Amino acid sequence: MWLAIAFALACGALTALQSRINGQLAHAIDDPYTAAAISFGSGLVILLVVLAAWRPGRRGLGRVATALRERRLAWWMVLGGLAGAWFVITQGLSAGVVGVALFTVAIVAGQTLGGIVFDLVGLGPGGRRPLTPSRVIGALLALAAIGWAVSAQVAHDVPILLMVLPFVAGLGAAWQQAVNGRVRSAAESALTATVLNFAVGSTALVVVMLVHAASAGWPSAMPTEWWLYAGGAIGCIFIAGQAVLVRVVGVLVLALCGVAGQLTAALSLDLLLPTADRPVDVATIGGTVLALVAVVIASVGWTRRRHAAPPAPHTGSVPRITGSAPPAGE
Repeated sequence: MWLAIAFALACGALTALQSRINGQLAHAIDDPYTAAAISFGSGLVILLVVLAAWRPGRRGLGRVATALRERRLAWWMVLGGLAGAWFVITQGLSAGVVGVALFTVAIVAGQTLGGIVFDLVGLGPGGRRPLTPSRVIGALLALAAIGWAVSAQVAHDVPILLMVLPFVAGLGAAWQQAVNGRVRSAAESALTATVLNFAVGSTALVVVMLVHAASAGWPSAMPTEWWLYAGGAIGCIFIAGQAVLVRVVGVLVLALCGVAGQLTAALSLDLLLPTADRPVDVATIGGTVLALVAVVIASVGWTRRRHAAPPAPHTGSVPRITGSAPPAGE
């Protein structure tokens, strides 16, 4: 469990790094939609090359198709890439304006609420995971941290919309982690789940890019810094990691552990390599620290609990994801 948490922290740090890179690329070309398409599209190209050389990943595609036909996997569960596409777009729209730390703090709220809901309904591959006092306290502290950190935006006239966008992206990220975990279980391959995630997200982003370009035109020039195009490769790593880890720790704890890594990396980036026109506020730092404490409380409480292994997959209809208990014998 602690090893899984350590990997989840690393995935969170990579998410913050990707936010910085994609935000910088969007600013450099003055087009967040093209930047998002570049990020996702480059990741898809990398994954397709790996898939061509990795037979278990290709076999996973057949298993997913079988699971869809047998209704062990709902069709909408393969659309996790749509949430990833929205997340990348918000990185370009918001992260470069409000700063990576404040952007990430807003993500915390959405991931926390989404993690609670999706764990309760059993959307993740590990099934339903009930709330515990430590997880409730951790979630409430995380939300309190959001209020504290976001209070800084009032003084600096940061548009409310630029804070709402990452909040919604956080909700989507929690949903994406849950359904990607389902796809990974059906495929028995994290690579397969990641390829499907990037294929769906890339398709959506290319459509958005073309619509935007038809009205606003294409970027006049592309930057030459190689690292501005590394967002897709980074995304490949943490999306695959999350698809594996969600079965072990659940949606909420995965989200909170990822948040801890995001907050630490994001605050470090804003302090050492700031991009916003203002310094990092005390409220942002305090909110980040409080959110980190919330993550520790929720994670420690969770690791001390023992959970039965989830039931083996069975043929038939898609497992219920409502709050009602299954009938006896199912």
